[in-house]
Amino acid sequence: MSEKHNIGFTAPHFAASQVGLHILEKGGTAVEAMVAAAASIAVEYPHMNGMGGDGFWLISEPGKAPIGIDASGVAALGATPEFYKDESAIPSRGGKSALTMAGAVAGWNEALKISHQWQDGLSLNTLFDTAISQANWGIEVTQSLVDASNKTFDDLAGDPNFDQFLIKGKALKKGKILKLTALSKTLSHLAKAGLDDFYHGELASKLATDLEAAGSPIRIEDFNQYKAQIVEPLSVTTSKGTLYNLPAPTQGVASLIILALYDKVQHLGASDADMVHLLIECTKQAFIARNANVTDPSRTPVDLASLLTDASLDEMVKHISIDKAQPWPHVAKPGDTIWMGACDSEGRMVSYIQSLYWEFGSGIVSPQTGIVWNNRGTSFSLDPASNQYLKPGLKPFHTLNPAFADLADGRRMSYGTMGGEGQPQTQAALFARHIYHNQPIDKAIALGRWLLGRTWGDESNNLKAERDLAEYVGESLIARGHDMVTVDPCNELMGHAGAVIRTPTGAVSAASDPRSDGKAFTDKI
Repeated sequence: MSEKHNIGFTAPHFAASQVGLHILEKGGTAVEAMVAAAASIAVEYPHMNGMGGDGFWLISEPGKAPIGIDASGVAALGATPEFYKDESAIPSRGGKSALTMAGAVAGWNEALKISHQWQDGLSLNTLFDTAISQANWGIEVTQSLVDASNKTFDDLAGDPNFDQFLIKGKALKKGKILKLTALSKTLSHLAKAGLDDFYHGELASKLATDLEAAGSPIRIEDFNQYKAQIVEPLSVTTSKGTLYNLPAPTQGVASLIILALYDKVQHLGASDADMVHLLIECTKQAFIARNANVTDPSRTPVDLASLLTDASLDEMVKHISIDKAQPWPHVAKPGDTIWMGACDSEGRMVSYIQSLYWEFGSGIVSPQTGIVWNNRGTSFSLDPASNQYLKPGLKPFHTLNPAFADLADGRRMSYGTMGGEGQPQTQAALFARHIYHNQPIDKAIALGRWLLGRTWGDESNNLKAERDLAEYVGESLIARGHDMVTVDPCNELMGHAGAVIRTPTGAVSAASDPRSDGKAFTDKI
């Protein structure tokens, strides 16, 4: 009898996790499982991600450095400052907010090319089968979807094309069934025609027509010209191993800086309060560096790798004190997203993130396809002095950043979260708790968390701490000068984190966040 191999998958919605696991159990690769789950979660969590959004991949084969895929969209050819001459800022909703190409599907395609170099591929019909059924028969509305529906109702309910996300014209209610039949037909079409049809075929024509009718500057040429890009990840080596994340236009460098700084200062701490305080202070240094330097790759004022050198990190360490908080705020960036992780039977691992930006993105729904378009382009500025100044063909700043670590003890770890400004902070929290302080990974994710800075729809830049965390470290943090407020425990504000870990012996563990509707699965095949 042949030896069995361990597999694992985690996603912030249990149905997507089941889809990913099912593909792994059929002998599919981690990439194929991720594409299948990406299609499923586009249906199950339509407020957070979808085919009208962006994606970023880290793909790791055992013994090799990970490969990155940047599947984020560029500003349309017609998205010029002149196009927005009557606006003081790029609108956050409506046609004019739908100004960047959607890269997610091109990313699926690019990742599958890598997978097909490993082994013969499963058909798109096989990968999309469950997602097509989910959209056709209907999804059960979760609390997360209810919250997004209530939050966006006044902004979006007036558009008749948005009706597919309402029930009889009203906001969604938990437990109700929502059918997304147009999306089901679109996935069926892509399964037959191939993923390239999204950019060069019938689907591209339909989307371009619908976007133009909605007032977007995107045209068919923007679809035809778009390509996802293979990129070399940024990395930093600490006492615990080599950590990987995505380069510009993502804030991946901030995630790496936080943990590289923590590696240098964690010896100063002796308590949970010390750990939280030090991670917050590391975050401040990372965000200062990020805000000054992360923009379209063609525009970054320095090579981002230079921010990860010992000399640069040692300079940042000088601004971190164990007993005093540095004054804050600096400017924050919002966001809304999903993260998923996979490990297949050959030990190949994926860390993947997919997003529309704000809940339901631009709010523009293509009536012919059921696809919701992103509003990521609102991260551009109309100020010519800004390093985010709008220019056709460039990418806006992205909060998205999937993480991966090759640890010194031989373990390999795919991890990440949704949560915009909170993404690097949550990654740091779960990594520090698990790797430095030996908490089991599920506990490291479930324990009370914090968020420094502004979240979507919230103007405050203070430190938000979940009540279960605040009860035992709050007084100590306030005494050091942190401007802290307490929020409810197990709060979706803190993101939906997850992790998949493989040991040198091949054992696989996976964890999901109790703040989401997710589930983590492991199995042997």
